[in-house]
Amino acid sequence: MSIALETRQLCKKFGALTVADGIDFRLESGERRALIGPNGAGKTTFVNMLSGRTAPSSGRILLGGDDITGLTQAARVKRGLGRTFQINTLFRDLTVLDNVALGIAERRGIAGRKWRPASAHDEVRSECLELLAVLDLSADAGRRLLDLPYGKQRLVEIAIALGLRPRVLLLDEPAAGVPAIESGRILQALDNLPRDIAILIIEHDMDVVFRFARRITVMVQGEVLVEGTPDEIAGDGRVRQVYLGEGRRD
Repeated sequence: MSIALETRQLCKKFGALTVADGIDFRLESGERRALIGPNGAGKTTFVNMLSGRTAPSSGRILLGGDDITGLTQAARVKRGLGRTFQINTLFRDLTVLDNVALGIAERRGIAGRKWRPASAHDEVRSECLELLAVLDLSADAGRRLLDLPYGKQRLVEIAIALGLRPRVLLLDEPAAGVPAIESGRILQALDNLPRDIAILIIEHDMDVVFRFARRITVMVQGEVLVEGTPDEIAGDGRVRQVYLGEGRRD
Protein backbone atom coordinates (compact mmCIF):
# COMPACT_ATOMS: atom_id res chain seq x y z
CA MET A 1 0.00 0.00 0.00
CA SER A 2 1.07 3.60 -0.56
CA ILE A 3 2.24 5.79 2.31
CA ALA A 4 -0.25 8.56 3.09
CA LEU A 5 1.73 10.31 5.83
CA GLU A 6 5.31 9.88 6.98
CA THR A 7 7.79 11.49 9.36
CA ARG A 8 11.54 11.08 9.23
CA GLN A 9 13.60 11.75 12.35
CA LEU A 10 11.09 14.33 13.53
CA CYS A 11 12.26 16.26 16.59
CA LYS A 12 10.96 19.09 18.73
CA LYS A 13 12.78 20.90 21.51
CA PHE A 14 11.54 23.65 23.77
CA GLY A 15 14.80 25.01 25.09
CA ALA A 16 16.56 22.14 26.87
CA LEU A 17 13.38 20.04 26.91
CA THR A 18 13.03 17.45 24.15
CA VAL A 19 9.38 16.49 23.62
CA ALA A 20 9.80 14.60 20.35
CA ASP A 21 12.99 12.74 19.65
CA GLY A 22 13.76 11.31 16.21
CA ILE A 23 10.27 10.00 15.40
CA ASP A 24 10.00 7.80 12.32
CA PHE A 25 6.33 7.16 11.56
CA ARG A 26 4.36 5.83 8.60
CA LEU A 27 0.61 5.85 8.03
CA GLU A 28 -0.61 3.90 5.02
CA SER A 29 -3.45 4.99 2.75
CA GLY A 30 -6.77 3.89 4.22
CA GLU A 31 -5.19 2.78 7.49
CA ARG A 32 -6.97 2.99 10.84
CA ARG A 33 -4.30 3.81 13.44
CA ALA A 34 -4.39 4.92 17.08
CA LEU A 35 -1.68 6.90 18.88
CA ILE A 36 -1.56 6.31 22.63
CA GLY A 37 0.73 7.01 25.54
CA PRO A 38 0.74 8.50 29.04
CA ASN A 39 0.36 12.22 29.63
CA GLY A 40 3.57 13.98 28.72
CA ALA A 41 4.49 11.36 26.11
CA GLY A 42 4.57 13.97 23.33
CA LYS A 43 1.44 12.88 21.43
CA THR A 44 -0.10 16.33 21.13
CA THR A 45 3.18 17.93 20.11
CA PHE A 46 3.66 15.25 17.47
CA VAL A 47 0.20 15.80 16.00
CA ASN A 48 0.64 19.57 16.18
CA MET A 49 3.76 19.17 14.06
CA LEU A 50 1.89 16.97 11.59
CA SER A 51 -0.87 19.54 11.16
CA GLY A 52 1.48 22.53 11.01
CA ARG A 53 0.42 24.09 14.28
CA THR A 54 3.92 23.60 15.70
CA ALA A 55 7.15 23.78 13.70
CA PRO A 56 9.60 20.91 14.25
CA SER A 57 13.15 21.60 15.38
CA SER A 58 14.40 19.12 12.79
CA GLY A 59 13.24 16.26 10.62
CA ARG A 60 10.75 16.00 7.77
CA ILE A 61 7.02 15.46 7.26
CA LEU A 62 5.74 13.97 4.01
CA LEU A 63 2.13 13.85 2.81
CA GLY A 64 1.62 11.46 -0.07
CA GLY A 65 5.36 11.55 -0.66
CA ASP A 66 5.54 15.37 -0.84
CA ASP A 67 7.56 17.28 1.74
CA ILE A 68 5.15 19.54 3.66
CA THR A 69 7.47 20.36 6.57
CA GLY A 70 7.53 24.08 5.82
CA LEU A 71 3.88 24.51 4.83
CA THR A 72 1.28 26.38 6.87
CA GLN A 73 -1.75 24.69 8.43
CA ALA A 74 -3.99 26.09 5.69
CA ALA A 75 -1.69 24.83 2.95
CA ARG A 76 -1.66 21.35 4.50
CA VAL A 77 -5.45 21.31 4.60
CA LYS A 78 -5.53 22.11 0.89
CA ARG A 79 -3.07 19.27 0.30
CA GLY A 80 -5.45 16.85 2.03
CA LEU A 81 -4.56 16.85 5.74
CA GLY A 82 -7.59 17.32 8.01
CA ARG A 83 -7.75 17.57 11.77
CA THR A 84 -10.20 17.83 14.65
CA PHE A 85 -9.32 19.02 18.15
CA GLN A 86 -9.92 17.70 21.67
CA ILE A 87 -12.08 20.75 22.42
CA ASN A 88 -14.30 21.56 19.48
CA THR A 89 -14.38 25.04 17.99
CA LEU A 90 -17.75 24.94 16.26
CA PHE A 91 -20.20 27.82 15.79
CA ARG A 92 -22.67 26.87 18.49
CA ASP A 93 -25.41 29.30 17.41
CA LEU A 94 -25.43 28.05 13.81
CA THR A 95 -27.22 24.97 12.57
CA VAL A 96 -25.47 21.71 11.83
CA LEU A 97 -25.98 22.32 8.12
CA ASP A 98 -24.46 25.82 8.25
CA ASN A 99 -21.44 24.63 10.25
CA VAL A 100 -20.62 21.92 7.72
CA ALA A 101 -21.38 24.24 4.79
CA LEU A 102 -18.71 26.71 5.92
CA GLY A 103 -15.96 24.10 5.51
CA ILE A 104 -17.21 22.95 2.13
CA ALA A 105 -17.58 26.53 0.88
CA GLU A 106 -14.02 27.26 1.97
CA ARG A 107 -12.75 24.31 -0.04
CA ARG A 108 -14.78 25.36 -3.07
CA GLY A 109 -13.53 28.94 -2.83
CA ILE A 110 -16.93 30.54 -2.26
CA ALA A 111 -16.68 31.19 1.47
CA GLY A 112 -16.08 34.91 0.89
CA ARG A 113 -19.48 35.51 -0.71
CA LYS A 114 -20.92 37.07 2.40
CA TRP A 115 -24.22 38.11 0.84
CA ARG A 116 -25.39 34.48 0.83
CA PRO A 117 -25.06 31.86 3.57
CA ALA A 118 -22.76 29.04 2.50
CA SER A 119 -25.62 26.54 2.77
CA ALA A 120 -27.69 28.58 0.28
CA HIS A 121 -25.48 27.41 -2.58
CA ASP A 122 -27.11 24.35 -4.11
CA GLU A 123 -23.87 22.48 -4.71
CA VAL A 124 -22.67 23.13 -1.14
CA ARG A 125 -26.01 22.17 0.38
CA SER A 126 -26.12 18.94 -1.62
CA GLU A 127 -22.64 17.95 -0.49
CA CYS A 128 -23.49 18.83 3.12
CA LEU A 129 -26.51 16.58 3.11
CA GLU A 130 -24.47 13.70 1.70
CA LEU A 131 -21.90 14.06 4.48
CA LEU A 132 -24.55 14.29 7.17
CA ALA A 133 -26.14 11.12 5.83
CA VAL A 134 -22.81 9.27 6.08
CA LEU A 135 -22.53 10.30 9.74
CA ASP A 136 -26.21 9.64 10.49
CA LEU A 137 -26.85 13.33 11.18
CA SER A 138 -29.48 14.04 8.50
CA ALA A 139 -32.25 14.47 11.06
CA ASP A 140 -30.19 17.10 12.87
CA ALA A 141 -29.33 19.27 9.86
CA GLY A 142 -31.60 22.13 10.94
CA ARG A 143 -30.75 22.03 14.66
CA ARG A 144 -28.39 24.48 16.32
CA LEU A 145 -25.13 23.06 17.61
CA LEU A 146 -25.84 24.15 21.17
CA ASP A 147 -29.01 22.04 21.17
CA LEU A 148 -27.15 18.82 20.33
CA PRO A 149 -25.64 16.34 22.80
CA TYR A 150 -21.87 16.55 22.92
CA GLY A 151 -21.36 13.27 21.07
CA LYS A 152 -23.22 14.61 18.06
CA GLN A 153 -21.23 17.84 18.22
CA ARG A 154 -18.07 15.75 17.83
CA LEU A 155 -19.62 14.10 14.77
CA VAL A 156 -20.36 17.52 13.27
CA GLU A 157 -16.70 18.44 13.73
CA ILE A 158 -15.74 15.27 11.85
CA ALA A 159 -18.23 16.18 9.11
CA ILE A 160 -16.59 19.59 8.73
CA ALA A 161 -13.17 17.97 8.42
CA LEU A 162 -14.52 15.54 5.82
CA GLY A 163 -15.97 18.46 3.88
CA LEU A 164 -12.39 19.49 3.15
CA ARG A 165 -11.90 16.11 1.43
CA PRO A 166 -8.81 14.96 3.33
CA ARG A 167 -6.55 12.09 2.35
CA VAL A 168 -5.44 11.91 6.00
CA LEU A 169 -7.66 12.71 8.98
CA LEU A 170 -6.18 13.39 12.43
CA LEU A 171 -8.72 13.04 15.24
CA ASP A 172 -7.69 14.39 18.63
CA GLU A 173 -9.59 12.42 21.29
CA PRO A 174 -12.87 12.15 19.35
CA ALA A 175 -14.55 10.47 22.33
CA ALA A 176 -13.30 12.93 24.99
CA GLY A 177 -16.14 14.09 27.22
CA VAL A 178 -18.58 11.79 25.45
CA PRO A 179 -20.66 9.28 27.49
CA ALA A 180 -19.83 5.66 26.76
CA ILE A 181 -23.17 5.10 25.07
CA GLU A 182 -22.39 7.88 22.58
CA SER A 183 -18.79 6.81 21.92
CA GLY A 184 -20.20 3.77 20.13
CA ARG A 185 -22.03 6.13 17.80
CA ILE A 186 -18.76 7.88 16.98
CA LEU A 187 -17.02 4.57 16.30
CA GLN A 188 -19.84 3.50 14.01
CA ALA A 189 -19.58 6.79 12.13
CA LEU A 190 -15.83 6.37 11.71
CA ASP A 191 -16.41 2.86 10.40
CA ASN A 192 -18.71 4.32 7.74
CA LEU A 193 -16.11 6.75 6.40
CA PRO A 194 -14.58 6.19 2.95
CA ARG A 195 -11.96 3.45 3.13
CA ASP A 196 -9.37 5.44 1.18
CA ILE A 197 -9.03 8.02 3.99
CA ALA A 198 -6.20 7.27 6.40
CA ILE A 199 -7.30 8.00 9.98
CA LEU A 200 -5.07 8.56 12.99
CA ILE A 201 -6.80 9.01 16.35
CA ILE A 202 -5.14 10.25 19.53
CA GLU A 203 -7.13 8.73 22.34
CA HIS A 204 -6.97 7.88 26.05
CA ASP A 205 -10.06 5.68 26.09
CA MET A 206 -8.65 2.19 25.59
CA ASP A 207 -12.05 0.74 24.73
CA VAL A 208 -12.30 3.18 21.81
CA VAL A 209 -8.71 2.48 20.78
CA PHE A 210 -9.03 -1.29 20.67
CA ARG A 211 -12.40 -1.17 18.92
CA PHE A 212 -11.23 1.28 16.26
CA ALA A 213 -7.58 0.69 15.44
CA ARG A 214 -6.09 -1.98 13.23
CA ARG A 215 -2.65 -0.83 14.33
CA ILE A 216 -1.47 1.11 17.39
CA THR A 217 1.56 3.33 18.00
CA VAL A 218 2.67 3.84 21.61
CA MET A 219 4.67 6.93 22.54
CA VAL A 220 6.62 7.40 25.77
CA GLN A 221 8.81 10.38 26.66
CA GLY A 222 8.88 11.76 23.13
CA GLU A 223 9.77 8.49 21.42
CA VAL A 224 7.91 5.64 19.77
CA LEU A 225 8.07 2.75 22.23
CA VAL A 226 6.38 0.14 20.08
CA GLU A 227 3.94 -0.33 17.20
CA GLY A 228 1.71 -3.30 16.48
CA THR A 229 -1.73 -4.78 16.19
CA PRO A 230 -4.16 -4.41 19.10
CA ASP A 231 -3.38 -7.97 20.22
CA GLU A 232 0.36 -7.33 20.09
CA ILE A 233 0.02 -4.08 22.05
CA ALA A 234 -2.26 -5.64 24.66
CA GLY A 235 0.25 -8.44 25.20
CA ASP A 236 3.34 -6.24 25.36
CA GLY A 237 4.73 -6.05 28.89
CA ARG A 238 6.36 -2.65 28.30
CA VAL A 239 3.02 -1.15 27.29
CA ARG A 240 1.24 -2.59 30.29
CA GLN A 241 3.92 -1.18 32.55
CA VAL A 242 3.85 2.40 31.24
CA TYR A 243 0.24 2.75 30.20
CA LEU A 244 -2.25 -0.08 30.36
CA GLY A 245 -1.53 -1.74 33.67
CA GLU A 246 -2.22 -0.81 37.24
CA GLY A 247 -0.64 2.46 38.22
CA ARG A 248 -0.43 3.66 34.62
CA ARG A 249 0.63 7.27 34.23
CA ASP A 250 -2.43 8.96 32.79
